[in-house]
Amino acid sequence: MADTVQRRSGRPALRPPGQRPARPGATSQSAQARAAAFIRRHKIAPYLLLAPALIGIALVLLWPLVQVALYSFQNYGLPQLTGAAPTQWAGLANFTSTFADPEFWVALRNTVMFAVVIVPLTLIIGTLIGLLLNHLGRKMAAFVSAAALLAWATPPTAGAVLFYWLFNPDGGLVDWSLSRLPHWLVGSTNWAQYNWTTNGALQVYTVLTLLVLWTSFPFIAVTVLAGLKTIPADLYEAACIDGASRWRMFWRVTFPLMKPIFLVLLLLSVIWDFNIFNQIYLISGFPGNQNEYNLSLYMYDKAFGFPPSYGLGGALALIFAAIVLVITVGYVRASVRQGALT
Repeated sequence: MADTVQRRSGRPALRPPGQRPARPGATSQSAQARAAAFIRRHKIAPYLLLAPALIGIALVLLWPLVQVALYSFQNYGLPQLTGAAPTQWAGLANFTSTFADPEFWVALRNTVMFAVVIVPLTLIIGTLIGLLLNHLGRKMAAFVSAAALLAWATPPTAGAVLFYWLFNPDGGLVDWSLSRLPHWLVGSTNWAQYNWTTNGALQVYTVLTLLVLWTSFPFIAVTVLAGLKTIPADLYEAACIDGASRWRMFWRVTFPLMKPIFLVLLLLSVIWDFNIFNQIYLISGFPGNQNEYNLSLYMYDKAFGFPPSYGLGGALALIFAAIVLVITVGYVRASVRQGALT
């Protein structure tokens, strides 16, 4: 009615008393205020801030994981990849064939035995070096830490090539050094051209153990050093007054206070050492001897060997992830139950 009066008279219509004219953008501002109140009421602001990162992780990690899970239930190879053949669903055939393969159990045994050896060695040597760095001066400790971290920062491929050269039978430094030692010290083996990569799984995993130990202990040492700096010096002074030895001070003072750090380092070492691939791939001269395979190498051989079977590789990837997940969850639950982690 007011619009009709305005059009006929040419004058603006009168507003009721007390009514204010609508400001431009008032509707959008009220909507923003209601949205802000909703966010504050339900405390979803942190989730909104994390949303871009979560979306990126979902695209990079979760979607490939879904694809691998789908492939694990299919006979998926080159014909399916090129479109020459339709997708064939296989159900649990890939999983049953994996568990029936003796090579899988050999690879699992090699992986577990390697982790049992290398994880304690890495933790012990890294802890000892961290304790040593804690007793050095500030400048010397910084210099030694930086030098040690160079080994940790070395790419796995470069480190594997370096150790392959050191243990090369044609002029390698290790064979050259061993051949010049007395026989009563190194045995009757002819070390002049000894091939460490073709004389059995024990020799290959010896080289691999030294390589992984060389590249892993600096991280442990620097982490232990950082943890030692958080322990008050008064505790060590009180232990010295009580006549405690260094060994007793470590077990009664240092280890209890740094137990959460050691538990995290142990878990990380297990996960990292279970996933060794580049080093064993280069040192063993893949495909090499199948008795030298670990789970990563066995998975790569089944997925990308000839003929490639991406479905079987997907099943192996899920089995491998399940093994690591069971170890991680069991370890964390045991640690929380003991009160080491909160």
